[in-house]
Amino acid sequence: MITATDVELRAGSRILIEKASFRVGPGDRIGLVGRNGAGKTTLTKTLAGETIPAAGTITRSGQVGYLPQDPRTGDLDVIARDRILSARGLDDILRRMGENEKRMASTDPAVHDKAMRRYARLEDEFLAAGGYAAESEAATIAAALGLPDRVMSQPLHTLSGGQRRRVELSRILFGDNEVLLLDEPTNHLDADSIVWLRDFLKSYKGGFIVISHDVNLVEQCVNKVFHLDANRAAIDYYNMGWKLYLKQREDDERRRKRERANAEKKAAALHAQADKMRASATKTVAAQNMARRADRMLAGLEEVRQSDKVAKLRFPTPSPCGKTPLMATGLSKSYGSLEVFTDVDLAVDRGSKVVILGLNGAGKTTLLRLLGGVEEADTGQVEKGHGLKLGYYAQEHETLDPERTVLENMRSAAPDLDLADVRKTLGSFLFSGDDVDKPAGVLSGGEKTRLALATLVVSTANVLLLDEPTNNLDPASRAEILGALGTYEGAVIMVTHDEGAVLALGPERVILLPDGDEDLWSEQYLDLVSLA
Repeated sequence: MITATDVELRAGSRILIEKASFRVGPGDRIGLVGRNGAGKTTLTKTLAGETIPAAGTITRSGQVGYLPQDPRTGDLDVIARDRILSARGLDDILRRMGENEKRMASTDPAVHDKAMRRYARLEDEFLAAGGYAAESEAATIAAALGLPDRVMSQPLHTLSGGQRRRVELSRILFGDNEVLLLDEPTNHLDADSIVWLRDFLKSYKGGFIVISHDVNLVEQCVNKVFHLDANRAAIDYYNMGWKLYLKQREDDERRRKRERANAEKKAAALHAQADKMRASATKTVAAQNMARRADRMLAGLEEVRQSDKVAKLRFPTPSPCGKTPLMATGLSKSYGSLEVFTDVDLAVDRGSKVVILGLNGAGKTTLLRLLGGVEEADTGQVEKGHGLKLGYYAQEHETLDPERTVLENMRSAAPDLDLADVRKTLGSFLFSGDDVDKPAGVLSGGEKTRLALATLVVSTANVLLLDEPTNNLDPASRAEILGALGTYEGAVIMVTHDEGAVLALGPERVILLPDGDEDLWSEQYLDLVSLA
């Protein structure tokens, strides 16, 4: 269980949350909502114990499983299966069992006997921790989240960002946790995996807080809603499911507006009467009392919520370029013995729109990284045409320097742009005041997305490589991106699970991985988008 008492959270000098008190216990299935930058990720990180609040206390009883938006593990040489099993300490037991199994083959009787005794003790420990049934449970969870057996035996550094995230989600769900803190758990999941996760959360006996822009997930899984109001630095608590929350919030807003309108009308009448009474010396005190009454009437009202600000996004006017600014021939990529794809050819004409489809692990992100020059292909080559200017949006935000500030990242992307214009662009992406001095590494997933998109806006790129550009965004910000995609005049190569993003792009061609087959786009491929 988690109990928060009078918690205050800050981002620099800005107060995100003030005097918040709540508890998360068994059966509490909480949807944490609010616009990008409101403090959702900061709150879950603080509840998990990775940061401390500016004020107040947080107590935890029982084990807490935390899935951050961008999970990082210390040792990327760990096998995926071992990473998942580590949630219950089974990886260490199995490793020691394997070491003693080898020693049991020794011809030295003393070494053999000692290894036999240790192996027996370790096997008892393994069985007490769930044993082979627990191993099977971990494999079932991993398979349900789209991790096949071949991936489970690979080191983490050979996996895509989406696969590593699914390994972390599998580890969290496999662990003996009493409370789960899940920050955008459906990112990188295909449609079948999302359905499985919904069912898992609906039947989960412990408590959880989930941040998700997947409306179906919060609608079907949560029984309480915490709304972070960025304008008031407050949390509004709704002890109800998602649909009732939406209706209640709408009713609350109408009531607030109605009460304020009525009170302002009455206060205006009182002030007008007080002004008339001030003309008479004998009525001065009465006039002051009447004015004070009008002020108290307004002061006691609940604030009407201000509309959330939304980043204004328009992709850049592309620089002039030749007819075919980007080409690739015979690209192949392997990680160790794992072949990702082979012999992929691609020609990107000026202004063309291309979608890359393939199952998770088929190499979609890897292909974008090769085209963007982030990685080298094993065979083949990428050819830059006349006037090529690339803009690369990475789903893991690798294009941002986490040690540099928001402003410094923007200056790096547009060194020739006037400082005033840089700040103006950042302001349109909701970075103002002290926000521009925050290191990129402390930003939430949604804020990193906005910053990465802002660097594209000032880039004058004529070919955009977009890897899941709508991940981590609230509905209003997502709508901005979809609108920008529809009006961008340059070429776009996009990887996405978002059907709406594909429809907004209006692609002419599709590349199917891992085979690298190319076809004209038709709506028959739309069903593959969410499955890919």
